[in-house]
Amino acid sequence: MKPDTHLGENARHREVSDDQARRTFTPEFKREAASLVLDQGNSHIEAARSLGLVESALRRWVSQLQQERGGVTPTSKALTPEQQKIQELEARINRLEREKSILKKATAL
Repeated sequence: MKPDTHLGENARHREVSDDQARRTFTPEFKREAASLVLDQGNSHIEAARSLGLVESALRRWVSQLQQERGGVTPTSKALTPEQQKIQELEARINRLEREKSILKKATAL
C-alpha cells in the first residue's frame, strides 16, 4: 500500500506502527513453535513463515527452550511446565522470606 503523500512523514510512521502492533504469545505457543524446529526438524525460516512470526523471535524461543530442557531456569517467563513450576516456587520463597523479615522487624520493636 502506497502512503498518501499529503499526510506527511508522521502519518506514515503512525500507519506503520499500527500495522506492526506488538503481539503477545502464551508460553505454550512459544514452546510449540520452538518444538517445530527442535523436535520436528523444520528450519527457523520455515517455522517462522508458517506461523507468521519474525524469525528472530522464534530463534529466541528455540534458544530458551534448549536452555530450559538443559535445566537452566530462565530470567524471562518459562516455557516448560517444569521451569514454570520452579519460577512459581522461587517467587513463593521470596515472598515468604520478605514476610519473615517484616515479622522479625515487628517483633524486635
